[in-house]
Amino acid sequence: MSNRGRPRHGDVLTPAEWRVVEAVRHGLTNGQIATRRRISLDAVKFHVANAILKLGLDDRAALRAWAGVRRDSNLGRRVSQMDAQPVLGPVGQISRSVRRVAEAEAWYRDVVGLPHLFTHGPLAFFDCGGVRLFLEEGPVKAESVIYFRVPDIRAAHAELERRGARFVSAPHLIHTHEDGTEEWMAFFHDPEERPLAIMSQVAAG
Repeated sequence: MSNRGRPRHGDVLTPAEWRVVEAVRHGLTNGQIATRRRISLDAVKFHVANAILKLGLDDRAALRAWAGVRRDSNLGRRVSQMDAQPVLGPVGQISRSVRRVAEAEAWYRDVVGLPHLFTHGPLAFFDCGGVRLFLEEGPVKAESVIYFRVPDIRAAHAELERRGARFVSAPHLIHTHEDGTEEWMAFFHDPEERPLAIMSQVAAG
């Protein structure tokens, strides 16, 4: 008899579970994940519960801090220099919340004159002389997030944590570009509880 059901995965989580886990580590609620992934709320809850059980974690907070990397990602195939001293590179991105992304996109493009990079759903990106301006539709927040570029996000995360930086999420995959380049980020707080992030682009191969 032929084997039925889904094929076994060589990773600790299935692709669907990884997609949900990455969203959890990015701070999204179950409802937001369901909307963005276009799946049911029950499916999101199922994947979250499965991931927590498989990984032997206590709760959602532990899942957000879990530093696992999917094996088939560019970062998963890359050898991390864990003994290297992390150097926070130039600011790579600054985020701002906006009430309506279409209106804000038109204003920053047509009034301010910033080169528009791309828009994806409620997110819009502009170039500010090499620094990305990231606009996200939603409740307007008082603080912007400053993102620092690092060459090796796993090494930087480990060393900054060793030095006492308090991370609210482990490095996680944000987006994969058409050429296969991956965007990875991890978020932490300064002493005044203001958000900061490290970010890294990992090319295919």
